[in-house]
Amino acid sequence: MIEKINLLLAEINAFRATSAEQLEEFRIKMLSKKGIIASLFQEFKDIDPSQRKALGEKLNQLKTLANEKVSKLKQEIEDALASSHDPGGMPDLTMPADFSEPGARHPISITRNRINGIFEKIGFVISEGPEIEDDWHNFSALNFPEEHPARDMQDTFFIEKNPDIALRTHTSSVQVRVMEQQKPPIRTISPGRVYRHEAISARAHCIFHQVEGLYIDKDVSFADMKQTLLYFAREMFGEQTKIRLRPSFFPFTEPSAEMDVSCNICGGPGCPICKYSGWIEVLGCGMVDPNVLENCGIDSKIYTGYAFGMGIERIAMNIFQIKDIRMFFENDIRFLKQFTAAI
Repeated sequence: MIEKINLLLAEINAFRATSAEQLEEFRIKMLSKKGIIASLFQEFKDIDPSQRKALGEKLNQLKTLANEKVSKLKQEIEDALASSHDPGGMPDLTMPADFSEPGARHPISITRNRINGIFEKIGFVISEGPEIEDDWHNFSALNFPEEHPARDMQDTFFIEKNPDIALRTHTSSVQVRVMEQQKPPIRTISPGRVYRHEAISARAHCIFHQVEGLYIDKDVSFADMKQTLLYFAREMFGEQTKIRLRPSFFPFTEPSAEMDVSCNICGGPGCPICKYSGWIEVLGCGMVDPNVLENCGIDSKIYTGYAFGMGIERIAMNIFQIKDIRMFFENDIRFLKQFTAAI
């Protein structure tokens, strides 16, 4: 066996490879599970104990040399390949062309990143939280009464063995966690996936994405909120965008409003996208209810704040003129390829 090992040592030292294929053949021959070195280690088990020490050292030397040889030649081949693509040198015209296609971002990711970027410019920070929430953070702290319809099974996915645990129905639960852990001033947005027990159709889904915002400080007013949302609308949809606020109701804000933006498709006269109204609803907003502030340990006599929340899918459908929300979740490559350049 000593002679066989010496011959292999000489073969490894003399080996040269000019391509990755040659090197891989050598590696398989020497170092694979069924290779020469592995078979020698199998034979080693039957060697006389008195010879094992010397043979063991030789075998280990052989394996180490083979590994080092493969690593060295692999680096040399990679360096040669890199130099062939060096603009300062002559290109290797025998190299195959690179036909790899550029990737694409999902339209939900594109829209979420744009929204995040707009609010980050004016001092909002991103906060995240768990998608499986307890009753306190998802409902009670947000001023939802025990009998509120949103607690019904038709709206919420509850955990069967524990009715106090559910998949979050909004990212407002993240805002509760921020208010519990941080003293004002607070300026944060909470993007994330949420779940509601709804029938899936072209305009509704049981899974969707939200971005919710929260600003709490001394002397925060409804006018502050309006100006922030006007800035967002013009950054998101264009400088000519107008907004309107309509009275609404949310348990965690008072007063509350729905915000519409002027349709950027028709410019006002009406079209199928805006249902011929000239306006598109994009978000809900309002002043944080004092009960919510108190629930989270913030003195409502000193601090006020506003909150808002928007569905990312609805905005993405408006921007990219997508008519069916289900397309976001089907992973159809024909659909996703359309967003190759939209990074």
